[in-house]
Amino acid sequence: MKLFQFNSIQSNIAAAFALLIVLTAIVISISSYQLSSIAARRTAQEYTTELIKQLNLNIQTYITNMENISMLVMNNRNVREYLTSQNGMSQEEISDFLQSISASRKDISSITLFGEEGQWISDRRESELNPNINVKEMSWYQDAADADGEIVISSSQVQPIFQEYPWVVSLSREIRNPGGVQTLGILLVDMNFSVLNDIFDQIDLGKRGYVFIVDNSGNIVYHPQQQLIYSNLKEERINEVLIDQGGSFITDEGGQSRMYSIQDTGFGWKIVGVSYLNELVSNKRDMQFSFLTLGMISLILALGISFFLSRKLARPINQLQEHMKEVEKGNFDIQVPVDSTREIGRLARTFNIMVLRIKELMSQVVKEQEFKRKSEISALQAQINPHFLYNTLDSIVWMAEAKKSEEVVLMTSALARLFRSSISKGRELVPIRTEIEHITNYLTIQQMRYRDKLEFHIDVAPEILNCLTLKILLQPLVENAIYHGIKNKSGIGVITIRGREAQNEVVFQVIDNGVGMDEATIVRILSHLSPTENRGMGVANVHERIQLYFGGAFGLRYESELDVGTSVIIRIPKISPDAIDRWGTEE
Repeated sequence: MKLFQFNSIQSNIAAAFALLIVLTAIVISISSYQLSSIAARRTAQEYTTELIKQLNLNIQTYITNMENISMLVMNNRNVREYLTSQNGMSQEEISDFLQSISASRKDISSITLFGEEGQWISDRRESELNPNINVKEMSWYQDAADADGEIVISSSQVQPIFQEYPWVVSLSREIRNPGGVQTLGILLVDMNFSVLNDIFDQIDLGKRGYVFIVDNSGNIVYHPQQQLIYSNLKEERINEVLIDQGGSFITDEGGQSRMYSIQDTGFGWKIVGVSYLNELVSNKRDMQFSFLTLGMISLILALGISFFLSRKLARPINQLQEHMKEVEKGNFDIQVPVDSTREIGRLARTFNIMVLRIKELMSQVVKEQEFKRKSEISALQAQINPHFLYNTLDSIVWMAEAKKSEEVVLMTSALARLFRSSISKGRELVPIRTEIEHITNYLTIQQMRYRDKLEFHIDVAPEILNCLTLKILLQPLVENAIYHGIKNKSGIGVITIRGREAQNEVVFQVIDNGVGMDEATIVRILSHLSPTENRGMGVANVHERIQLYFGGAFGLRYESELDVGTSVIIRIPKISPDAIDRWGTEE
């Protein structure tokens, strides 16, 4: 759409700044409000969590006190003797003992002992058991019998054993003989349910927040609206509470969403604090108004600044654009004034450097093309080295005079094939097969000239014969090995040429058993300062040709030892015949 397209860079920058600032202001306002709400909610959550932790400690302390009371009764020798029907205190005296304990604690509804043989005794001396119930069938009794001596704390319940039906939480545990083998009975301590009400009434979780307790089976132990729960008029997320091991979760109920904070008591209860989310951020409307006002003020100021900055930025950019048009026309003798603005100044400096670099690269390309032409001329000169041709023809004349017609034919044929294989139809790259044929003819001629002085072996892998290589690559190296390695050696000189593929490269070796050379000579051979490089194209020229065509990763490497011999390693890329166009080797 062309509705939001502008002709000038200034209007584009101003529009971009304005749009960016508007979006930023909206995002920041919304994000700030959300972050503030989250921060307030997190603070309330942390407060609720700490409150529930403290409540958990209070309840654990209360249960611990009840457990200590049970231990006091269980460890009493007279109680054990009574339960084992041994001589000891009378039933009235034990009842007084239990009554003295319950009298010291207003939160204890009753303390009762039930023996295995059916006897029982309580702090309520005048109370009678409810004849309509079987104590051993009650859940707190069975749970204590199955708990192996550990305490069992029940959910809130109506206790019917004395026909008084108080609302209690029962603590029960099994009593055993000192050896821990025989069960003597069950101790029951009923705690007044009103104690939990007194504890939880002190908790403030907002206007509608509350705390409830649930056991591991999902039964409600305490709830401030317990009657509504039992009558199914109110529901809690019991299943989610049981799954949570001690943290918090939030329900998705719209405006009635609640946050549940959970603490595990460690003895089968979970204390749950419930807070309503809309009460956690009480100043929500004030926060919205404040963020909206600040956002509008910031937006107006930012828009004014955007127009000022766009105008300032557009001037040097337009100037740079005009200089770029000059470069498009081919004018590389220009320089852009460097602006004081950091980014625009860096762009101008980069543009100036780019123009200079283009000029340097153009000059370098011209030099490289000139060097290529010189290298080709040098390669042709190496093919028709006058000194080599004169010596070869002189050898042919000498063999003709000596009536050695077969050798004359052999050398003449080798010389003809040598020049024919070196023509290569104007291409700089030739198949390795052609290069091997060329060096074979060259070595055949040299072997006939240096009779009983030179032997050669050529071992090239068949799979690389069709790959491409620079023409006249091996001749300067073989020539160097003959004239500077083998010629000055006593005995027969041997030249070995090998060719192999290695990691998508072609590696040649020219090995001689000549006089060898030291490290300083090796370094000099690969430099243009070598005094031995006045014949033909030379070893250094071969090295430069390889790097010019294939890159600095390729070239020559020498390994030599005095009086042992020299090895030249030539590395070039493996080039298949169908890649000839890529390397620009066509006529």
